[in-house]
Amino acid sequence: MEGHPVVVVVGYPGAELLDIACLTTAFDYANRAGATPAYQVRVVTPGGGAIACQSGLTLRAQGALERFRGPLDTVVVSGGEGHEAAAANGGLIAHVRRLARVSRRVASVCTGASVLAATGLLDGRRATTHWLFADLLAASYPAVDVDPAPVYIRDGRVTTAAGVTSALDLALAFIEEDHGGELARQVARGLVTYLQRPGNQAQMSMFVAAPAPADDLVRDLVARVRAAPEADLRITTLAARAGVSERHLTRLFLAHTGQTPARYVRLARTEAAARLLTSSRLSLAQTAARCGFTSAETLRQAFVALYGVTPSHYRATQTGQATATTTAPIPSGTSSSTQNSASDLGTTSSRR
Repeated sequence: MEGHPVVVVVGYPGAELLDIACLTTAFDYANRAGATPAYQVRVVTPGGGAIACQSGLTLRAQGALERFRGPLDTVVVSGGEGHEAAAANGGLIAHVRRLARVSRRVASVCTGASVLAATGLLDGRRATTHWLFADLLAASYPAVDVDPAPVYIRDGRVTTAAGVTSALDLALAFIEEDHGGELARQVARGLVTYLQRPGNQAQMSMFVAAPAPADDLVRDLVARVRAAPEADLRITTLAARAGVSERHLTRLFLAHTGQTPARYVRLARTEAAARLLTSSRLSLAQTAARCGFTSAETLRQAFVALYGVTPSHYRATQTGQATATTTAPIPSGTSSSTQNSASDLGTTSSRR
């Protein structure tokens, strides 16, 4: 494998198959799209045996964790319901730590962060994981600065990604870093996924629809807000429509949406703007007006607060307007590969 960028994905009994598949498929598509040098991806497991994944499906490994040697380009630890047993397995942890020393970069997906934390690689670093398990990670590894919000966090040469399909965001970020934004966009188009969510975008924000509120009054108002974000949605107007006091309406919204009416309206308008930015050619001022914002600047402030990026940056990364080129379908092909030298684990902390 000398001269090739070898990507090792670490699996174990109870790993989440989708964590692994998102990574291997994204790098495979990069190879098919002409990544030069291409990636050589290997799924390794303890003992090199097949593993029963969280879903019950069996995945055959391509190598034994204990026998794999460096130097390597990238090591990524998958998550899954078996993460606690994996983190408690001293042999597995020792070999992940060993491979990390000879890799250019190290990463985890979802609850794979607990495995990296057990190696000590996350001590003193910011890290993320699936939002459902963030409290557990923080309690189990107090030396880790856990932030449950972002899709992924890069701290030095160690990157941690959030739940499950954030593995796609992680892989696309690596592909862009290695080969440029156009190849990453081409891979995303082939995968029919978002061209790339920024790492600091909130896990729970982008187009994740909450269940309809149980309260009929709140459900009616929420539907109105979503259907017409440009309308007069001041709390006085909403309270009058519902026939309740503003104070009572606020109590109802807090109880059934977790937000005040004003904050809920701002959230709905910002999400509506995000959809328009990628589905239309309206200017920012026109988008703002269509979604109920008083100006493009007001929209920009709300967008940055929710998603961590400006509307123009989001539109460029999601639509490819930054390099408006026509991309041909991804051709079939096979992988060849390369590799980069390892660097010290003590790289200065940074954030993508």
